[in-house]
Amino acid sequence: MIQAKGYAATSAISPLQPFTFERRDPRADDVVIEILYSGICHSDIHTARSEWGPAHYPCVPGHEIVGRVIAIGKKVKKFKVGDLAGVGCFVDSCGKCGSCKNHEEQFCAKHTVFTYGGTELDGKTPTFGGYSSHITVREKYTLKIKKGVPLERVAPLLCAGITTYSPLKRFKVKKGSRVGVVGLGGLGHMAVKLAKAMGAEVTVFSTSSSKEKDAKKLGAKNFLLSTNLDNFSKVVGKFDLIIDTVSASHDFTPYLNSLRMDGTLVLVGVAPEPNEVQAGSLIRRKQITGSLIGGIKETQEMLDFCARKKVFSDIELISAEQINEAYERTIKGKVKYRFVIDAKTF
Repeated sequence: MIQAKGYAATSAISPLQPFTFERRDPRADDVVIEILYSGICHSDIHTARSEWGPAHYPCVPGHEIVGRVIAIGKKVKKFKVGDLAGVGCFVDSCGKCGSCKNHEEQFCAKHTVFTYGGTELDGKTPTFGGYSSHITVREKYTLKIKKGVPLERVAPLLCAGITTYSPLKRFKVKKGSRVGVVGLGGLGHMAVKLAKAMGAEVTVFSTSSSKEKDAKKLGAKNFLLSTNLDNFSKVVGKFDLIIDTVSASHDFTPYLNSLRMDGTLVLVGVAPEPNEVQAGSLIRRKQITGSLIGGIKETQEMLDFCARKKVFSDIELISAEQINEAYERTIKGKVKYRFVIDAKTF
């Protein structure tokens, strides 16, 4: 077994603290990764604090992982020792259902094995995430990272990047598309960058006027202060697509009214409480849908796109002992725009 060091939550109310545990030795199709950087996602906080249902403790969060391969199984072909590698939100699936065969493993009908807070396919062995020194993953679920990219800024692409890339690709955003982005946090700032890189005209909706300068810097052409409902009258029927990244309860109606006919509001933020929508805002052939990360094939496509277009996350690099402080700042929206943990500090 491989001895790993990390940080774990032991209850919904306890701060994360140092935790030592074991990773499995590599099986024939496994890759062992020495983690270099691990991003902090708001999902980590929701899970560690049992806000999405009871968590399994101890909980080692983290699903935005970049590192270096230090060992491989005898059947591994895509990786060699020394290669850069990434791990996202899941590390296994059944591989046989319709979703898996369609490269949508995140929707596995049998059991998507999430990187942390779940169990392996056996239904018993707990999964521990990227707030740690090492991780062992099947080759099929490991992503290739190109040399020469800023690794600490690549790590958040494994969740924030693919979460926003997937709906932009699904709804065929291209040059001339009009895209709105609700919220300018870890997900929102990636949605702006990616939509801009695809050629779209981007508008940011935010409750904070102080975000306008950053929104323009990140690539948005327009900014709308969403606390003033009168501002929405300027954008009625304008957008082809709106990506809503907000993880707090809010009214969807103004955003639906801002869509053109056949336009789509995509939810990628998950609020613990119910949201509101008026049925009348849908009858002009508007649609509301959700999106959950992407499969391995699409995630690799996203990483390659970002490397080619030089689209990376804006981050604050922290040490492991700053994780609990980073959680509080993330909740308050006081980060630009993703915390990333330097794994050598575990």
